[in-house]
Amino acid sequence: MKSFTIMLAAIAIAATSTGAFAADSKTKPKTPESIECSKQADAKGLHGKERIKFRAQCKKDLKAKSAAGSSATTTPPPAADKSSATPAPAKTEDSATGTKTQN
Repeated sequence: MKSFTIMLAAIAIAATSTGAFAADSKTKPKTPESIECSKQADAKGLHGKERIKFRAQCKKDLKAKSAAGSSATTTPPPAADKSSATPAPAKTEDSATGTKTQN
């Protein structure tokens, strides 16, 4: 009977611990920067703390480069100076017909 209780407890622990692993599989998808930095870290053979430091700096650098490149292309041109714009044509009245026309 004692072994049955221990086995039942082991099954209960195993069942609850798999729920923790299921939560990990619902994490955010990796960004292109993260994937690229992982490839670079693999190519250098980095592991542990060195890999973590390298990937953090790599992602920071890649995001800075992409932000600098995208801000240059998405910045709208400055607004036109209204003081140098051509004024609208003046309206004049035809004395013979009494109608107003635009020149």
